Amino acid sequence: MIIKVPGSLSIGQVAESTGLSVHALRFYEQEGLFVNAVRRGPGGRRLYTQDDVDWLNVCIILRASGMPLTVLRRYAELVREGAGNAQERLALMREHQERVTAEIGRLTESLDLISFKVGVYEDLVDQGDAAVRQCHGPSLPDEARTPDLRHEAMAE
Repeated sequence: MIIKVPGSLSIGQVAESTGLSVHALRFYEQEGLFVNAVRRGPGGRRLYTQDDVDWLNVCIILRASGMPLTVLRRYAELVREGAGNAQERLALMREHQERVTAEIGRLTESLDLISFKVGVYEDLVDQGDAAVRQCHGPSLPDEARTPDLRHEAMAE
């Protein structure tokens, strides 16, 4: 969820609007993940802009998708450099897109098995304890199943 807040924001306000902790915001700054340097107000307190919040929302989504900090740091560096590195940004995003797509495939396989198991157990519960049913995984070719899924399906 992206929240728009005008003017300068304190670290507490940014933490509240992004869902990141104050500690995480300091960590992001220390790790060089901000595109713009975090400004300081009187007394050295951090002041953030709406652009900082918008960038943090991008970072939050990329981290939630499994992007490693090293890759996110490199992406921030490229954005800081400005125009002229679109090819490298594209390559970075394509690689991450491939990782996320592969993970979605693995999760879809897992969800298929879980959904099958839920159906089996719903049937067993509906039929009572006396019902006996062999429990095998969904019909997937062996090469499409991970060893863990095959073992789990046969264990029941």
